[in-house]
Amino acid sequence: MDFKTGGFMYILGGLVVLFVTAQSLFFMLKAWKHGKKIGMQKSDLVNAVTSSALFTIAPAIAILATVVTLAGTLGLVLPWIRLTVIGNLMYEVTAAQAALDSFNMNFGVDVQDPKIFAAIAWVMTVGSIFPLVLLPFFLKKIQQKIGQAASKASDSRLPDIISAATFIGLISAFVGNALAGKGTYNKATNTLTPGAGIASVSVLIISIVTMIVLQKISNHFKLTRFDPFIMPISMFVGMGSAVLLKHVLPSEIFEFEWRPVAQ
Repeated sequence: MDFKTGGFMYILGGLVVLFVTAQSLFFMLKAWKHGKKIGMQKSDLVNAVTSSALFTIAPAIAILATVVTLAGTLGLVLPWIRLTVIGNLMYEVTAAQAALDSFNMNFGVDVQDPKIFAAIAWVMTVGSIFPLVLLPFFLKKIQQKIGQAASKASDSRLPDIISAATFIGLISAFVGNALAGKGTYNKATNTLTPGAGIASVSVLIISIVTMIVLQKISNHFKLTRFDPFIMPISMFVGMGSAVLLKHVLPSEIFEFEWRPVAQ
């Protein structure tokens, strides 16, 4: 059996999920009791729980998409554990790719070396610990500095601009890899990871077009509640298009890359 999906990993994942679920139920019950204590109607409490549950659907779809993205390389359980607790698409993929780069590997290759797998897991885990440690001590100061900069700036939207610029920077890294990334060949494992080519560009374009169309539809019909679903749906459409193109296009076209790697 693959060590990434062995019994120990599932037990570990089950314990993590059990802890997170118990924690969520604990605070939900505390909130329910406090709501009744301050005189809230039962119907209002039910509506709050229902709306909160519905609000989690969109993030859950994005989490599922991230698990699917990582599962081909790291197996199902580790991404499941990561995304159950603190992970998100941008961080998990970036951290995993940074670790894979040190081993001349890329997404798409099933990691079979336990040491490489452990190194990737440590990078993903340690990298996410620092915000939990630093934010309680420095978040207030950071917010104050950003607020002061915004008050002095001629444009009051400066904090939003900074946040958007950071997000665009992260997205640009993935777009750049899809347009001009070079594949890698690992002699030790005799594995070849694909680089940028017809497949990556086609999936990128299809995903972007899907997102633009869905955003236009949402704006036109004022479906603001639909907005959180747009990115996850676009991701799944992109994944599906990759599978479809592989079966529709001739292999020499689908596998064509701008910067092929000589084995």
